[in-house]
Amino acid sequence: MTEEEKLSHDRFYKAEQEAGFVESHGHHTAQTQSPSYKLAFRDTDFLLREELRPVRFQLELLKTEMLLEEAGIGSTLVCYGSARIPTPEQAQARIEAANTPEEKTAAEKLAANSHYYEEARKLARIASQAAVVEKGMRQFVICSGGGPSIMEAANRGAAEVGAETIGLNIVLPHEQAPNPYVTPRLAFQFHYFALRKMHFLLRARAVAVFPGGFGTFDEFFELLTLIQTGKMKPIPILLFGRDFWHRVINFDALVEEGVINRKDLELFTLVETAEDAWQHIADFYGVAYQPSED
Repeated sequence: MTEEEKLSHDRFYKAEQEAGFVESHGHHTAQTQSPSYKLAFRDTDFLLREELRPVRFQLELLKTEMLLEEAGIGSTLVCYGSARIPTPEQAQARIEAANTPEEKTAAEKLAANSHYYEEARKLARIASQAAVVEKGMRQFVICSGGGPSIMEAANRGAAEVGAETIGLNIVLPHEQAPNPYVTPRLAFQFHYFALRKMHFLLRARAVAVFPGGFGTFDEFFELLTLIQTGKMKPIPILLFGRDFWHRVINFDALVEEGVINRKDLELFTLVETAEDAWQHIADFYGVAYQPSED
């Protein structure tokens, strides 16, 4: 029996093969050169039409999901945080580069939070060196937004101990390139914020939230809402920086105003160090605590 005659053999050619047939035929007529004649899945102009938005949504969902599955990633430890906090080495230079008193004050505030760059880096090293595997899939793989600052620190910490690390980047009007510590095959780019945020949480088994601005708040509060409303099962949410969070959000006032319950404050845990954060994650899942990152 020939290969073609086997019962298990697919009777239809794959899309890639069909596309190859088109190229090999080499017909160059007015008909074949018309945009209407292009195979739909190879017609970029068609795929970018307004009516194709639902298809693009599905593509952004499927591509990342399939590639993470193929990479053997079972779960992630997601790190949210500012794209503006400098490394400790950059902090003083930022202050000196300030041109106005307002800029200097902001630079000094950011510099005061620069130690969180090192905490994010350290947490990523600890989680990556724990090398947790379940059902043949890697667990607590470090995942960030793929950008600079806190995101870079998380990817960097994992890369420094030889672990793969994920970056979920977003197309913005200004330049936004992945930081160099994201594993190339796990560097993803999104058009839709909604799909990007979905992928942050689909595999998340813990989330570390460092000081940040609107983007960090958006991601943090969406996560809290999903768990508070029962749409998502509880996971460890580690909020780094007691002083920062108590200063920028009056959680107790929300309770006093009656808009949340006192018990809702148990959805997250305030921490200061990477060791404390990993201890909480390890206790939650019954994972051996091994903070041997140095």
